[in-house]
Amino acid sequence: MTDSPREKLLFVCSRNRWRSPTAERVFARSERFEVRSRGLSSSAARRLTDRDVEWADRIFVMEPEQKRRLLAGHRQALADTPLHVLGIPDDYASMDPELVEQIRSGVEAVVGAG
Repeated sequence: MTDSPREKLLFVCSRNRWRSPTAERVFARSERFEVRSRGLSSSAARRLTDRDVEWADRIFVMEPEQKRRLLAGHRQALADTPLHVLGIPDDYASMDPELVEQIRSGVEAVVGAG
């Protein structure tokens, strides 16, 4: 591992059941990133807090509606943190190979491969 700090990536979906936990697992062993996943719904497995938003260097949401909700509920905590929409619908089970590929390609389009 390098001496430079790892970039903190936060993955957000609705219920933190399939998409964002899959993203967290995909990048969990990365030497470049620290990762967390959270959900916006009151029924989320791990619900998003301002502390999570403040922790992140970069945030990825799965759908445009989630970006809107995150901005509405956490705008002050978000400050200037980059917020990216991956455009992945809630059509996949955990670790579905197509979901994994969409997450990888979407994140790499923003942060580069590696």
